[in-house]
Amino acid sequence: MKYAKVAISIEESVLKKIDRLVKAKTFESRSQAFQKAAEHTLERVERSRLAKECAKLDKRSERELADEGLARDLEEWPDY
Repeated sequence: MKYAKVAISIEESVLKKIDRLVKAKTFESRSQAFQKAAEHTLERVERSRLAKECAKLDKRSERELADEGLARDLEEWPDY
């Protein structure tokens, strides 16, 4: 995996918490702690975005489309 170095500004209180977690061996390093935090946040944002998009769907029309597809499938299945 390719990594990039970045410089960030962060509140000292947050950095102290990160350092305590590193000292407690929860994370191997500050870099790992920030990497995991960023990954977790990005996953939550993506899930939230998907939920928002799903909420926009009209349940009735989606069900009708699904039922239509199932009915068509049943017609195409061979008799046994």
